[in-house]
Amino acid sequence: MEKKVWHSHYPEEIATSMSYDEQPLHAFLEKSAEKYAEKKAIHFMGKELTFAEVFSQSKKMASYMQSLGLQKGDRVAIMLPNCPQAVISYYGALMAGAIVVQTNPLYKERELEYQLNDSGATFIVCLDILLPRVTSVRGNTLLKHTIVTGIKDYLPFPKNLIYPFIQKKEYNMVVKVEPSEETHVWQSIMDQSSETYQKVDVNPKEDLALLQYTGGTTGHPKGVMLTHYNLVSNVQMCDAWLYKTKAGQETVLGVLPFFHVYGMTTVMNISIMAGSKMVLLPKFNPEDVLKTIQKQKPTLFPGAPTIYVGILNHPNLNKYDLSSIEACISGSAPLPIEVQEQFEKITGGNLVEGYGLTESSPVTHSNFVWSKRVNGSVGVPWPDTDSKIFNMENSEEATIGEVGEIAVKGPQIMKGYWNNQEETDNVLKDGWLLTGDLGYMDEDGYFYIVDRKKDMIIAGGYNIYPREVEEVIYEYEGIQEAVVAGIPDPYRGETVKAYVVLKEGYDITEDELNEYCRKQLAAYKVPKIYEFRDELPKTAVGKILRRKLVDEEKEKQLQSN
Repeated sequence: MEKKVWHSHYPEEIATSMSYDEQPLHAFLEKSAEKYAEKKAIHFMGKELTFAEVFSQSKKMASYMQSLGLQKGDRVAIMLPNCPQAVISYYGALMAGAIVVQTNPLYKERELEYQLNDSGATFIVCLDILLPRVTSVRGNTLLKHTIVTGIKDYLPFPKNLIYPFIQKKEYNMVVKVEPSEETHVWQSIMDQSSETYQKVDVNPKEDLALLQYTGGTTGHPKGVMLTHYNLVSNVQMCDAWLYKTKAGQETVLGVLPFFHVYGMTTVMNISIMAGSKMVLLPKFNPEDVLKTIQKQKPTLFPGAPTIYVGILNHPNLNKYDLSSIEACISGSAPLPIEVQEQFEKITGGNLVEGYGLTESSPVTHSNFVWSKRVNGSVGVPWPDTDSKIFNMENSEEATIGEVGEIAVKGPQIMKGYWNNQEETDNVLKDGWLLTGDLGYMDEDGYFYIVDRKKDMIIAGGYNIYPREVEEVIYEYEGIQEAVVAGIPDPYRGETVKAYVVLKEGYDITEDELNEYCRKQLAAYKVPKIYEFRDELPKTAVGKILRRKLVDEEKEKQLQSN
């Protein structure tokens, strides 16, 4: 295979090799607050904050955390949807010298407890409606301090007065936060805390900025250790890729969650770096997105296929003007060609597919936004990113068109897995990250994903690890065997299906099992389909053949069509 053949397709505006700032990640905010002080940094449900205000409040958060005893290297969990507090607590924690642990607000108690214990987090920032969940597990963790905020804290008048009633109706709860030595109220911190914090020396290439959790072969999520330099370099690669954008003039739609590394890099961190305004939505609702695009006129819209599909399928799509959108990079799951073509037709902008992993901060490949692209391909490697295909049989470099395991190397590749040297050694080989994804490269240097070596399910852009779901099902009394697989779904890409064998004498219904799973797992992990069987297909040594079940589903769908 010719080395770096993809370089021949790079437009002259994108350098194949760049120099990256050896600085802490939070230096982006400091520089933008100086350069774009009065420019709007965040728009959130009618409320706007300037770069100067975001920087000021981040400093207050850093100062307050340090006053509570936070030391360099301590872990701070952030359990928030997209809102101003998610940005402020993220950068404030980094300024204080902490390592951020992004925590999905959808996590149930068992998931939250595991992540807090594995990371050793001593601080958590959460929404008021999530406080009961945090409180129920904190005694089993190392948590010392909980900082509590609410959506209403950053709503304009009179929305801030109305929201508690909406919250009560939607969630059937109103949480009263009582401040104590362990529980701290966000608004009080912003009102009373000083902006003076103790600056911490950071070695960008060695010191961690982030522990981002991803799945493992053991069924337990692993903490991906990303340094400041990993994240800084990937942000600057992203900025180079979007070479037609203008610093300080773009508006970015923030639908992708910041607790996912893709949204964190391609929306939050690059917006802070480039002086762009972020328009934040706490959750994806197609109509809300359409209204927001028409009113706020974002120019950049990073997303996932299910987001674009949801918009395209909205019955009132034609009533909205989406022509402000100029560029979109889709990630998290394969982008159907028809979705790409339809979305480009209604917006007039360019939508291209990219590829990456949590372990690579996350982006490694993408099609060019304004140059040659290949439908069905995830594009070419980003600047300073090398990629090749390893033959599955002998681990040597594959030939053009030969399917093998995709490997990547570059400044955005993780340091390793937190407290897990064995898993680290399994995927980092001589500087190469073995992705676990199967693909090939064509003669022009464009890469294609054909399957996943791992059994991970991607449903609606969320990563779901079958082993974790299976463990929950096995805990239910009367279950003899269970296997979970991702089966094709026209909307979500894949959907979660559980195949179950009951013990003799037990009669369990789908509703009973589903109700149990919903109490133990985040909603997106809960199986959408349950199939009860007398037995499951197995190998000679008793290993359940998950792939055989998936193939059966595909065959059924073909026959039904």
